[in-house]
Amino acid sequence: METRDILLVMLIAVAFGGIAQVFLYPLLSGEKRAEKRQQALMAKTPNQRVERVPRDSAQRRDQIVQTLREIEEKRGRNKASLEERIAHAGLDWTKSRFFLMSAALGLLVGLFLFILTGGSLIVAGLGTFAGGLGLPNWILGYLAKKRIEKFITELPDAMDIIVRGIRAGLPLGDCMREIAASAEEPIRSEFRLVTESQAMGVTLSDALERMAERVPVAESSFFATVITIQTKAGGNLSEAIGNLSRVLRERKKMKGKIQAMSMEAKASAAIIAALPFIVALMTYISSPSYIELLWLTLTGKIVLGVCAVWMLFGVMVMKNMISFDI
Repeated sequence: METRDILLVMLIAVAFGGIAQVFLYPLLSGEKRAEKRQQALMAKTPNQRVERVPRDSAQRRDQIVQTLREIEEKRGRNKASLEERIAHAGLDWTKSRFFLMSAALGLLVGLFLFILTGGSLIVAGLGTFAGGLGLPNWILGYLAKKRIEKFITELPDAMDIIVRGIRAGLPLGDCMREIAASAEEPIRSEFRLVTESQAMGVTLSDALERMAERVPVAESSFFATVITIQTKAGGNLSEAIGNLSRVLRERKKMKGKIQAMSMEAKASAAIIAALPFIVALMTYISSPSYIELLWLTLTGKIVLGVCAVWMLFGVMVMKNMISFDI
């Protein structure tokens, strides 16, 4: 009995000792307070992190919006001047040289029409006016369009060079110098002007803005905007330019799809525009005296003039209907 009582007392003592170790030791040793502090810190840290990230994101977003607003204010909405149109075409002419070339071209067209019409001063005068004003502007527009198409085609490849160079550890200036040395025209000349402007002390953002003015398309504006925002707001430049390169390639694919889908309408417009001339030629071949009244009599000349004006309106309407911008 005594041995049994001793074992019972020992078991009760061990039980109380275990209970005391479980409940009283953390309080006496400070582990409970340390655990509470750790839980409090773990509870506060996520909240502080969640609050900090939106605040940083909001500040970055506000900075980007402010940068975009400054870029838009800089560019404005003014019509391109003659010097800018000459730069768009990739020519290094001055205004005086352009006016001299326009006058010479107008005189040549007027002289050609004067000889062709047998000495008609009215037709020669109209030809001189059209050749001196309309034809040079058309030539500038044609050259600018071809140059811009080449620029849009080569720009994504130039951006890929920048992305690979930055990921390899090269600075942005060295990447642009590489493009200025090895890319195709007109990318090579445009980036050469950017690097030369930087060497003269012009900031990279201003140099790219000038490039966007010389090549007035959305692609060059996108590139200048991305570089400007990354310069002011920071971030992963290679990722931003890589994403822009993919966007520009997708835009090019979309333009190709639109052009393919609009070919039927363009063919119909060309047939409708050429039909009156074809009918007039066939009528003249089969019965010349029947159609000669249109240019031998005053009434016929008036009819021809009115028909030409209305046909011009129709061609312009069809052109606007089948022209799409993205």
